[in-house]
Amino acid sequence: MADEEREVTDELEALQEEREALNQEKERLTNELRNRETTIQELQATLTARDAETSGLKQTIAESEQRLAQVNDLLSRAVASYRELAAALHPQVPPELITGDTVAAVDESIKSAQALVEKVKQGIEAETLKTRVPAGAPPRTLPDLSALSPREKIEYAIGGKR
Repeated sequence: MADEEREVTDELEALQEEREALNQEKERLTNELRNRETTIQELQATLTARDAETSGLKQTIAESEQRLAQVNDLLSRAVASYRELAAALHPQVPPELITGDTVAAVDESIKSAQALVEKVKQGIEAETLKTRVPAGAPPRTLPDLSALSPREKIEYAIGGKR
């Protein structure tokens, strides 16, 4: 029985050592679980903060887009007013030739339209010079008497016309 007691005692000691090892493993795992839970809570807090930040940024973007739309509308109205003013200041240029969505584009279209108007004027003037008719009646010239007979010449000189 002593052998049996020794075996039981050895087995009991082995089980106690195993129990002690399992308790240490349990303690280690419990600490690891606490650490992970703490990390999860920190990450959730960070995620909540980021969600709030993202929401704020989305709101800011929406407001910026709305403001940009307003600015673009004001810009297009200002350019349209500038185009109308330019048409009024340059009456020789047809308003249809003044185009553009920016002030610079309107200025460029005015320059090109003025160049076109000048070219058309020069063409018309050149055409007018080719077909120019003097103003008033043509100068009076004496009739050609060389083809008349002497008798007709005498009658013409006397003023008798038949």
